[in-house]
Amino acid sequence: MTVLAARVSEEPRVSLEDIRAAREALRGAIIRTPAVEAPKLSALSGAQIFIKYENMQATGSFKERGALNKLLSLDATQRERGVIAISAGNHAQAVAHHAARLGIPATIVMPEGTPFNKVGATEAFGAKVILYGESVAESRVAADRLIVDHGFTLVHPYDDPAVIAGQGTAALEFLEDCPDLDCLIVPVGGGGFISGVAIAAKALKPDIEIIGVEVESYPSTYAALRGRIAECGGATLAEGIAVKTPGAHTLPVMRDLVTDVVLVSESMVESAIFLLASLQKTVAEGASAAALAAVLSDRRRFHGRRVGLFQSGANIDSRVLAAIIIRGLERESKILSLRIQVDDRPGMLGELASELGRCGANILEVHHRRFYLYVPAKSTLVDIVIETKDARHAEEIIGKLRTHGFRVERLNASGGEPAPRME
Repeated sequence: MTVLAARVSEEPRVSLEDIRAAREALRGAIIRTPAVEAPKLSALSGAQIFIKYENMQATGSFKERGALNKLLSLDATQRERGVIAISAGNHAQAVAHHAARLGIPATIVMPEGTPFNKVGATEAFGAKVILYGESVAESRVAADRLIVDHGFTLVHPYDDPAVIAGQGTAALEFLEDCPDLDCLIVPVGGGGFISGVAIAAKALKPDIEIIGVEVESYPSTYAALRGRIAECGGATLAEGIAVKTPGAHTLPVMRDLVTDVVLVSESMVESAIFLLASLQKTVAEGASAAALAAVLSDRRRFHGRRVGLFQSGANIDSRVLAAIIIRGLERESKILSLRIQVDDRPGMLGELASELGRCGANILEVHHRRFYLYVPAKSTLVDIVIETKDARHAEEIIGKLRTHGFRVERLNASGGEPAPRME
């Protein structure tokens, strides 16, 4: 996602009453998602972690709340003419899904490079998808023309009072289920979600802290709140919050009600996705995992506090998720990639396999590397991937192999390059 220029408005700020009205409007049309404690994450982080599972919505993210509330605010003429949205992600699917439910024609403009699975998912809800431009900003050009030509109503992903009010309903539910929270950590893109959450939460519990989180490569709100110009760009796992400019409606709310906005690294987002999958058994996209990444990046700040996190979306590419899980298992040494030099003679591979079996390792993959010139002519390399119990078990296996005369080098699973030798 990238910059989506906002229209500055003189409309009054969204109120708690607006959010409560949105809740009544949405009742029965979206899922009232559960909010529960996450003991394993609490033990890991030192904070008492509670998670609200917005990934359980029909389209896999919180975006349905704001999109539906906006659609419900339209009059008969606007509904008949139809709506338009510019999005390459969760907002597109949310608008398409609920517009179809309400019988409202929906057009979604997406950048030309949008992955096929996202285009297909949006079309499957009945929306007309138009691919235009290389970025969301360029897609906006096409959308503006269509608005003029057809009278479509824009459903903005974040910078609209009805959208903000809809997103704020998640905070009403969270505080009903977990009233003793000390703080809420919310991913920040354009600011619609955190603005709605902050308005609702601070009205109900003035002493609660609202903390936003962005990735280091897209620090738009972090910079704006500090009076700086943000330098944004580059690939990120958290593409759902990769926004270059906060909204005209949302920035004043964040200035007034958000305690702080923090930045997290790509590596910490990746770790958080892995931990949510392995410990919490839930799928999180990068933007959703950023909140947990914020806790893990500054454990001292959140130690002993009751912290609420939104599992805001689960729409991560399956191949990316698979890679993150394998990389995470490699980091924990539960999957171990080794390069072993052995004598090139009959039965040697069997001896190696037998020794690994005695060590309790499960062999996942084996490759012979006979023709590397730096290897003696009567030797061969065996690249082997094994499954282990944990890091201690991995260390024991490597030690036993070396004791039995094997020359062992540990490899990184991602690239086959030697990793630092284990102590």
